[in-house]
Amino acid sequence: MTSGLPTQSPGANTWSPRKVLLVDHDCSDLSCGAEALRQRGYDVNVCSHCEEGLQQLELEHFDFVMVCQGSPEFEGRPVLERAKAINRRMPVLVVTRFPDMHCYLEAMQLGAFDYVEKPLEPSELARMVDTHV
Repeated sequence: MTSGLPTQSPGANTWSPRKVLLVDHDCSDLSCGAEALRQRGYDVNVCSHCEEGLQQLELEHFDFVMVCQGSPEFEGRPVLERAKAINRRMPVLVVTRFPDMHCYLEAMQLGAFDYVEKPLEPSELARMVDTHV
């Protein structure tokens, strides 16, 4: 397990921060979470739509993904599925304002490490990232 501190690639002469992808339609939650993680040295990409999150997963490597469930229909499911298809060990956190047992079970079966209700304090998000990256 590593901290959120920058890591050095084998044979490289430069340090690079761990990359985090945050996908949430709530811009306030995105900016607060991103700021808390950037202060801890993470390189953070934010997306306000799942389609953007899917595009980012295709363009870059990430060490941690947080996706919002969205509606009770689990709009964030494609992001979770794609992240796990790219790297089955990638930690994916699902957050929601609409806790739903069906979505919880689905998220866990698809490989999310946790499913938590909003509001999620920025410090709690940072702790989760620190623990799983």
